[in-house]
Amino acid sequence: MSVFVKQTATPCAFTSSDSWVILSPIEQSIKRKIESVGTPLKDWNIQINYGIKTGCNEAFIIDEAKRSEILASCHDTAERKRTEQIIRPILRGRDIKRYGYDWAGLYLIVTHNGIPEKGIKRIDIENHPSIKRHLDAHWDKISSRSDKGDTPYNLRSCAYMDDFSKPKIVWGNLSLNASFAKAPAGMFINAPCVMITPFNDYLLAVLNSKLGDWYIRQLGVTRNGGYFEYKPMFVEQLPIPQTTTSISNDADVYALYGLTDAEISFVENSDKRLSSSGQ
Repeated sequence: MSVFVKQTATPCAFTSSDSWVILSPIEQSIKRKIESVGTPLKDWNIQINYGIKTGCNEAFIIDEAKRSEILASCHDTAERKRTEQIIRPILRGRDIKRYGYDWAGLYLIVTHNGIPEKGIKRIDIENHPSIKRHLDAHWDKISSRSDKGDTPYNLRSCAYMDDFSKPKIVWGNLSLNASFAKAPAGMFINAPCVMITPFNDYLLAVLNSKLGDWYIRQLGVTRNGGYFEYKPMFVEQLPIPQTTTSISNDADVYALYGLTDAEISFVENSDKRLSSSGQ
């Protein structure tokens, strides 16, 4: 065995069929501490779901000018009121930042397909003639798309459609670092953005922490340019203690998991290395 291997080798135990990653002794210690005190997000009483997939964004996602045009063309006040109710603000991945978002003034036409098991009926386009006229201008694309509902005018079935009416934690699929934010009730997101309901300030703080981000990044591969894919399959594995402890900064998170000064320094320096490499 070479001197280099003897000096740099790291013992690792591969005792299960789960996916694995090679970590240094201090990384293994940090990972063990996180997993020993936390419960994976997937085992919390929460819902983790993707945003809306329209199948034709150019038809169903509109700007302020088009929204105003559609509302102005309504036949009467009743139609305008019905129409306003199903044109909702929407965020894209690029709009979502750490603890906030820059809304681009875009809206989603929520002609949903209904949720029969919850007694929610499908939106009937005939009750929204101004929207129908707009969508008819995109008929070739909306009628041939695979992601559609009972009619080409409707969005595909979504069992958690009513979750968009609640406050939620949202994030973009691809980002340079942890960028989780709170989106208000009634705000939609488009796929592949992801959301957690119900909203929880504590979860948001841990997800945005350096330690939480460090753990999640051990589960996937960073792409060129430093971008990491924050897929639900990675995020849902983050173990978070089920406690009512208030979290306001990274120091609180380190204390929550019982990290030593040396372990904290390692995570902090890892974050600095990511920043200096473009992340």
